[in-house]
Amino acid sequence: MAAICVYLGSRPGNSPAYQQAAVRLGELIGQRGHSLVYGGARVGLMGELANSVMAHGGQVVGVMPDHLVEREQAHLELNELIRVSNMHERKACMADLSDAFIALPGGIGTLEELFETWTWRYLELHHKPLGLLNTERFYQPLMTFLDSTVNAGFLASETRAQLLDAATPEAMIEQIEARLTHG
Repeated sequence: MAAICVYLGSRPGNSPAYQQAAVRLGELIGQRGHSLVYGGARVGLMGELANSVMAHGGQVVGVMPDHLVEREQAHLELNELIRVSNMHERKACMADLSDAFIALPGGIGTLEELFETWTWRYLELHHKPLGLLNTERFYQPLMTFLDSTVNAGFLASETRAQLLDAATPEAMIEQIEARLTHG
């Protein structure tokens, strides 16, 4: 099965729906035999997701730079915690280990990871599926902005279409699995 990289907040956010989505996505990843690759924290949405995957039989690999082990509170009960030197190594390692990418609600780190991964796809450095879990329409303003970049001539509609989006964990995992199966 697939190794799914998930980008998401090390904070819980203000809505219980964010935590519920992380837990449900974790259930689906574990139940469907996939593994999780993520940033390695035990706190916030990151910790909720990792705990849920493990509780449902899935394998979890965290990747964390040495300087963030204390700040992001590394999850020491994972199947594997890979420590790297810096953020560049973290993102490259996560990408190399993964077959697909999903972004849940999060802050600037989540957005940075999402856009770098999408840029790598645009540059044809990989052809892995990438999607937004748009819990409570969290990403709606971003999607509107991205559509405006297409309308303004700065983003090709084909590139915009590479970024999947779904309102529920079930719909997101189904889109990812379909792209993994059929390309």
